[in-house]
Amino acid sequence: MPSITINGRPAEFEEGQSILEVALAQEQEIPHYCWHPGLSVVANCRICLAEIWAPNPRNEGKLEPMPKLMPTCQTMAQDGQVVYTDSPKAVANQRSVMELLLINHPVDCPVCDQAGECYLQDYAYRYGRASSRFEEEKIKQPKKDIGEHVLLYGDRCIMCTRCVRFTREVTGTEELMVQGRGATEEIDVFPGKGLDNELSGNVVDLCPVGALLDKDFLFAQRVWFMTKTPSIDGITASGDNISVEHNNGTVFRLKPRPNASINKWWISDEIRYGWKFIHDESRHVMPMLRSRDEWPSPKAAEAWTASMEAATKGLKSDGRLAMMVSPMLSCEDAWHLGQMALSIDPQAVIGVGPVPFNGEDKSFPGGYTVRAEKAPNARGVRRVLSALGIDVLDAVGMEKALSSNTSIDRVILTGNYPSEWVTPSFADAVGQERFLLLIDTLPNSLTSRADVFLPGATWMEKAGTFENVDGILQSFEQAIEPVDYCKSEAQIAMDLQSALSGQKPTVFNAAATRQAMASQAALDRFVSDVTLPKVPQTVESDMSIIEL
Repeated sequence: MPSITINGRPAEFEEGQSILEVALAQEQEIPHYCWHPGLSVVANCRICLAEIWAPNPRNEGKLEPMPKLMPTCQTMAQDGQVVYTDSPKAVANQRSVMELLLINHPVDCPVCDQAGECYLQDYAYRYGRASSRFEEEKIKQPKKDIGEHVLLYGDRCIMCTRCVRFTREVTGTEELMVQGRGATEEIDVFPGKGLDNELSGNVVDLCPVGALLDKDFLFAQRVWFMTKTPSIDGITASGDNISVEHNNGTVFRLKPRPNASINKWWISDEIRYGWKFIHDESRHVMPMLRSRDEWPSPKAAEAWTASMEAATKGLKSDGRLAMMVSPMLSCEDAWHLGQMALSIDPQAVIGVGPVPFNGEDKSFPGGYTVRAEKAPNARGVRRVLSALGIDVLDAVGMEKALSSNTSIDRVILTGNYPSEWVTPSFADAVGQERFLLLIDTLPNSLTSRADVFLPGATWMEKAGTFENVDGILQSFEQAIEPVDYCKSEAQIAMDLQSALSGQKPTVFNAAATRQAMASQAALDRFVSDVTLPKVPQTVESDMSIIEL
């Protein structure tokens, strides 16, 4: 396999890789601003220039230096090259570029949302000068509102043009442009055409400095206080890889995780901002009984005990049990709910909840697709329930069964949708006489009708597995603790099954559940084919700390 040497370290590469790509693959840092793996290469920031020596075929293959520093983002790796980014020439270039970039940049790091994850900060510390030689007046540019979700702070822009290339190459909407020349260059929107596309929030992630900022996250939290937890899109069927960024049990933002086969480097604005129902003030966080008022929060233990006793009593009957498992739940939730239902009634009528759709799939020139299906796990829930030997109904079939089958006297419904999901016809099919156990998050038309209401946990508050529209199984980690007194549907099912059988309750564990599921031949994929998230490694700071 061909190889090159970067700063004294050998590195193998594949044909067609640039020197910068080879270095990053080997976890060797070469400073860069304008380069991004999902965009075209323009080599305009010039900080990645390196001194390159290469074998000269006209001189018996002897190593000879190229006549000038070369951009590593644009120069293809060739066997035998020797690259220096730490030579005197390369270091001098890095310092010069940083000095030029900081000439008009405002020193407003303390109030900038990008502080703590800003390439300009990092590179100024590693490659810049200790003090500025610029004494003239800085060129000032106004702050602009360029779209529904994005603010532009022109003073901070370093003209890497990532955002412009994104709107041209990935979305194809071309709202952003470069206006002016020289020192007065600036990013702007075309007159009368704001940044308005389904992927607009990605320009904030692309910006290496604090020029493009998210209105929703503005001044909300310092990034070094937040924890990043790898997760999967829990709102649509796309299965996009995301990071949930949170602090003290509160989610502040979602950002994309790269996955070349699913979402590349992007997520839609629907996914980026659609998680707010998790902290919605109307969300139910306490169990409720139809026969009494809601418990005050200090009596949460009493509320759960009384509700579980009422649920256990109501589920004991000689009639048929019907259960509808929401496509918003994980495969592990479906497994435990299915087992619980069959332990109560081996002939239970079981189905998958309604799968919301909105329009049609929309694909962009860059390869990203916004999915019309707005449920993350309809296929996974059906797969798991079918493996239990159940003839799984869809939502229409379940409604018909509830309307026509008078032997059904107990109903378990799960929701967890980000908005209203109960239709008037479905509520009529459930009726007023049957015992109803509702496990949900937000209020709906059946909340007050339910004999027992148990608050469920959203996907960010538990671990599990989703199967996306392409049949890919991906697991996700729990980001935050369940809000107040909510519990995962899997844990509720395990508690109910234990109470009904008189056994000691157990604690839900997603990995252990997948192992149990894989013991059945139909579900062996849950061990062999589940994509596990990469656990982020803790980065040690190179800043010396002095104890006072």
